[in-house]
Amino acid sequence: MALKTNADGRTRSSVQIFIVAGLCCFFYILGAWQRSGFGKGDSIALEITKNGADCNIIPSLSFESHHAGEAGKIDESASKPKVFKPCHPRYTDYTPCQDQKRAMTFPRDDMNYRERHCPPEEEKLHCLIPAPKGYVTPFPWPKSRDYVPYANAPYKSLTVEKAVQNWIQYEGKVFRFPGGGTQFPQGADKYIDQLASVIPIKNGTVRTALDTGCGVASWGAYLLSRNVLAMSFAPRDSHEAQVQFALERGVPAVIGVLGTIKLPYPSRAFDMAHCSRCLIPWGVNDGKYLMEVDRVLRPGGYWVLSGPPINWRNNYKSWQRPREELEEEQRKIEEVAKLLCWEKKSEKGETAIWQKRVNTDACGDRQDDSHATFCKSDEADAVWYKKMEACITPYPDSNNADGAAGGELEPFPKRLYAVPPRIASGSVPGVSVEAYEEDNNKWKKHVNAYRRINKLIDSGRYRNIMDMNAGLGGFAAALESPKLWVMNVVPTVAEKNTLGVIYERGLIGIYHDWCEGFSTYPRTYDLIHAHGVFSLYDGKCDWEDILIEMDRILRPEGAVIFRDEVDVLIKVKKIVGGMRWDTKMVDHEDGPLVPEKVLVAVKQYWVAGGNSTSPK
Repeated sequence: MALKTNADGRTRSSVQIFIVAGLCCFFYILGAWQRSGFGKGDSIALEITKNGADCNIIPSLSFESHHAGEAGKIDESASKPKVFKPCHPRYTDYTPCQDQKRAMTFPRDDMNYRERHCPPEEEKLHCLIPAPKGYVTPFPWPKSRDYVPYANAPYKSLTVEKAVQNWIQYEGKVFRFPGGGTQFPQGADKYIDQLASVIPIKNGTVRTALDTGCGVASWGAYLLSRNVLAMSFAPRDSHEAQVQFALERGVPAVIGVLGTIKLPYPSRAFDMAHCSRCLIPWGVNDGKYLMEVDRVLRPGGYWVLSGPPINWRNNYKSWQRPREELEEEQRKIEEVAKLLCWEKKSEKGETAIWQKRVNTDACGDRQDDSHATFCKSDEADAVWYKKMEACITPYPDSNNADGAAGGELEPFPKRLYAVPPRIASGSVPGVSVEAYEEDNNKWKKHVNAYRRINKLIDSGRYRNIMDMNAGLGGFAAALESPKLWVMNVVPTVAEKNTLGVIYERGLIGIYHDWCEGFSTYPRTYDLIHAHGVFSLYDGKCDWEDILIEMDRILRPEGAVIFRDEVDVLIKVKKIVGGMRWDTKMVDHEDGPLVPEKVLVAVKQYWVAGGNSTSPK
């Protein structure tokens, strides 16, 4: 059987068949497409269509060909959707809030120019970011950990700059990631084994980690096999595409930097924080960067520092730095760590490990230290564009002298459904233990319905998943699997601040305002879940801007699941009708009379200068 090809030579995706076969058939066919050839559609999908496929997977739901069935029979012929054109190919890797040209207009002091600087309204792009020619679907996990298609991120500079450090190698049409790093050229696994001799990584006590200045995120990539989920970040700088490589590998990462504003994470979020030659000047500015790490580090958590200035006496010559400078640098770090009441647990080779005390009682002497300036306790989670200050975040109350401030956490995976301390203590207004458990049951039900609609959810096809309005993390918890990870976003305009709860469940996430661009590269998520997002942002910013941003971060042939009121989804459906997305409205799993509906969309495959896979 002959393959049908597009003008750019790529075999046509089965997304085309979706238009005639209906959404459930489409996902069945896409599964065959994924199995039959990496990143390319073929005639197997067409064969399935000819021979027929069992599409009656949810008889109670409406799958009308063009409209929403009970979700709203409306006449859409009155006005055609606005058509969004492709952006110029030079915007292939455009990051709106970390644009290189705009960054250079800001001060370099304290890395201000590498922080978020979003475009004003008149400079926003109102076009669709194209994929580069030759773009293909990433390899499935775990192969993606070690291999990335060259066409998806065609940047070779790191293969030269980091050649001796075993970061990345170019091998024909793919990049290979041997798992090395500046501080672990022999591989991340051996390095993590060394850390595990001090830190309880194996037993579920350490579940969430923060990697500051992550490079290509090999540390986070190799922690995943130990059931540790790392949030990695690095700036968009001269190390071209390091965060993009991380996400292409299927590893959680965002563009970010320790600069002048607080990190977009809640207090007491991480069990472990890590810096491996991250080039962050920890001792300067009265230690404010270490104080920010302390804010996001859980009581009893660990901080790992590998590289200069640790063990400077033996290494200053190889580092080609004055010994006096390195000695002073380590002295300042030790001084701030003492002020934070951290205990040094180990210093071996070029790696030092500190542990944060579990509560205030464990470091009573610090309260009398005249050098200790404390932040306001009610501002620990107020971080969005808030200035980072050189002050120490106070411990919350603990129930006993030996207990962890803020409450004890179960080891993972028991932590996932145990009642989070913030819920048990009533720290989230309006969310009781009963409400939390009801929310979990609701999302198990919703996710089971999603699985019936889209058979690919558990197949490994969707590795990088985003929940745009994560609430208590029920969607991510119901999906929990080594095949995938979820970036749980808590909008800054949300009624309740629940990101701390999400971290207490052993999940990861970030604060964000969807009126602005997200801190990631284009094409970095396989599946996006948008529950109530457009109701939440109604009147706050233009829905078109939010949808264009969703298109930017979604991979070609990636999927979106919208859950919202029917009138909201009808408006969304009309806008995305001009965005090269295919859509289908589905009734709520409890039946057509429920006003909340589900809109499922699939982004068509198209590249810069090429054709769409849909005949639209």
